[in-house]
Amino acid sequence: MSGMTAGVMPSFRFALVLATSVLTSTSILAQEACANRGQLDTLYCDANNDLVADLPTDPRRLRDPGTLVFAYTPVEDPAVYANVFRPFMEYLGTCTGKRWVYFPVQSNSAQIEAMRSGRLHVAGFSTGPTGFAVNIAGAVPFAAKGSPAGVRGYQLLAIVKAGSSFQRLADLKGRRVAHTSPSSNSGNLAPRALFPAEGLTPETDYRPLMSGGHDRSVLGVNSGDYDMGAVASDVFDRMATRGTVQADAFRIIYRSTVFPTSSFAHAHDLAPALAERIRQCFYDYRFPADMSREFNGDDRFLPITYLRDWAPVREVAEKTNTPYNRAAYDAEARREADAAARRLQQQQQQQQPTPATPATPRP
Repeated sequence: MSGMTAGVMPSFRFALVLATSVLTSTSILAQEACANRGQLDTLYCDANNDLVADLPTDPRRLRDPGTLVFAYTPVEDPAVYANVFRPFMEYLGTCTGKRWVYFPVQSNSAQIEAMRSGRLHVAGFSTGPTGFAVNIAGAVPFAAKGSPAGVRGYQLLAIVKAGSSFQRLADLKGRRVAHTSPSSNSGNLAPRALFPAEGLTPETDYRPLMSGGHDRSVLGVNSGDYDMGAVASDVFDRMATRGTVQADAFRIIYRSTVFPTSSFAHAHDLAPALAERIRQCFYDYRFPADMSREFNGDDRFLPITYLRDWAPVREVAEKTNTPYNRAAYDAEARREADAAARRLQQQQQQQQPTPATPATPRP
């Protein structure tokens, strides 16, 4: 691979390995004078009104690291995608002449914070968290998965067990309904914006139960933990394709209009030549068969802009009064941390050996 290597980086080694490649930290970045910032964090500026962070005007803040780090959204098991993206990581090494490392993040907030702090250079963000990545971390979305037919979209699905009595959303009043996480577009925000017109209002007709992920919602409906789950169609389709669940075990009682799927973005402060090279490498790549199969037949990355392609997602956020700002991000990060702590506690409890039953003393 022209002397370049690609690898997978465990979370606990991430900061240590990259310490020598990080040139600055957001904690010491000088805030530049800014005529327009919009909804961006105070670290960034948007003078051209395209809704994403501008390139720093101070050339000393531009970065051209020798090692580049990539992470894909933790919408499903992060370990699955380390192998899926391995050929692409190797290709990026050859294409850019740099070393690339795959970083398997465990939460949306961890992924966003990694880019904000300068430890993550390129990432695939899921639909809802893309807004936080743009406003909080200075991410610049430039690509999405697709095919010759165009950019891949997905729908919000409401799924129930095939053998259940539920036929329409209004039948779920007072039942156990799974959402995924507060920042998720299809897993939380879109249901709040779209379900009421179908006769089912979250927080009024039911209390959303946060599963922690689309895959967990699907599995929860399958096991009977939830009566219905609001999930992204692409995740559901991938799980069925892999055989994780059987598609005919479910019935889809609602489909939304199409939303854009995960965005691929680079940090706003990468040197212009490097950022341009990365974008072109993405656009020129064609997925190998295994990667295309994993992503429902998509075979390439296509150009997008946050201003144009994420307009439907921002509209849902506005309708549900859930802005992509610092306060909402901090609240989401706390919820993710609490959920992770609960899952860890449950895993530890499950791993504890069952105490042996004392033998009955002989008379």
